[in-house]
Amino acid sequence: MSTTEVLEPKPLLIGGEWMDDTPSYITSINPATGEVNYRVCAATEANIDAAVKSARRAYSESGWQKMLPHERSRLLHRVADGMMEQADVIARAQMLENGKVWKECKTQVSAGAATFRYFASACEVMESEIAPSRGNYLSMVTHEPYGVVAAITPWNSPITLTCNKVAAALAAGNAVVLKPSSITPVSGGLEIGRIALEAGVPPGILNVVPAVGGEVGDCLVNHPLVRMVSFTGGVEAGRRMAGLAAERMIPSIMELGGKSPHIVFADADLESAADAVVVAIFEGTGQSCAAGSRLFVERKILDRLLELILDRTRSLRVDLPDAADAQLGPLASVGQRDFVEKMVEIGRQEGAEVLIGGRRPDDPRLAGGSYYLPTVLMGMDNRSRVAQEEIFGPVLCVLPFEGEDDLVRQANDTVYGLSAGVWTADYRRAFRVARAVEAGTVWINTYKQISCSCPFGGFKQSGLGREKGLQAVRVYQQAKSIYLSMSEAFDGGFTIAK
Repeated sequence: MSTTEVLEPKPLLIGGEWMDDTPSYITSINPATGEVNYRVCAATEANIDAAVKSARRAYSESGWQKMLPHERSRLLHRVADGMMEQADVIARAQMLENGKVWKECKTQVSAGAATFRYFASACEVMESEIAPSRGNYLSMVTHEPYGVVAAITPWNSPITLTCNKVAAALAAGNAVVLKPSSITPVSGGLEIGRIALEAGVPPGILNVVPAVGGEVGDCLVNHPLVRMVSFTGGVEAGRRMAGLAAERMIPSIMELGGKSPHIVFADADLESAADAVVVAIFEGTGQSCAAGSRLFVERKILDRLLELILDRTRSLRVDLPDAADAQLGPLASVGQRDFVEKMVEIGRQEGAEVLIGGRRPDDPRLAGGSYYLPTVLMGMDNRSRVAQEEIFGPVLCVLPFEGEDDLVRQANDTVYGLSAGVWTADYRRAFRVARAVEAGTVWINTYKQISCSCPFGGFKQSGLGREKGLQAVRVYQQAKSIYLSMSEAFDGGFTIAK
């Protein structure tokens, strides 16, 4: 990255204009090397106010709200086209900002574009309803956008998670003010905003305002013109966002954390299960809300499955994200790497044995980055901190179980309920356990097969509401009942003498 690129900060997108008159900046650090990528303008409360007002003005005056569904669909398809045409640019920005390996970055651009295409198609198939009449009138239900939606997105998979929110909210007819994470401001917001503008989405319908600190995010949620909040991130921040929204009596979607149980019964295909276990926890260096971070193994096969998992873990390649055979890159920041290290040390103090990993790699080429080796812990109790708290790193906690009742009790003994995986050859048991586990998504004899056509979200403290699927469009809309009288004269209420 040249000195010129570092000194010229990337601007905010407000009202279709690129704004660089901010007093402070976000310095983007490459977690793979510790070097500076670039600087990005950091939004102030004044910038947030301008962005929300711009969104409201565009929503009211640009024609977006009343645009015919097929016309809005055409523009969203053009956003998808633009993403694919510039896939390398977006993927590289994500790789530089959060350290995901190149292959995963490219895959996530394709997934983000597919999400825009899915919701573009949804524009043309979503229907209003004619409700059964209980009188001499026609009753119907229409669905209308809220207006301005505040979307707040995280750093772990910024491309896909941003597209989940923005594509659905735009398809529903809203304007959006997007606040991406300060760790991934370009890949998680500015590039998508630029492409949307180039695709013909009216100026001001999508505004992008990277910022540092919770106060600016609070300012966005508290803005009187914001009519809905969509947040993905940690539980504590989500609780605060949901509380602010509740005080204003506006709806919110919260996609939060997880401590997902990955369950293997003795009759499972152990080779396939071991493959899935390793991918479920170590892909993305474990920085996934749906990571299978608690492995529950039927005790009679514990030794055999552990042998398979450890063999596969030893073969994983931790390397620079753009290395041809890299499977794990760094953690997204030094702070996140330090947190993972701290949690593993807490695990040791709680009695956990480190079966593999538990340290930084020795390779001097990686010394400047925030790397941590894939780690497997065993010997702690299900109530220990490492088994209860989301570590958000490449750390697998192995817990044995004796039978189905014991398994369900342990699996549900957590404040989270985002996802789960079940491996067994008995389809009756698979369905029984899938229904008994408190989770928004359950995979049977697979893991992390995620589709933009299926709802995604969590039980308990893993969140509120659902993203993806056709119902995600309705999440960003409010129902309106309309009654059309079929009578020649008013025939309701009491009789009026004439």
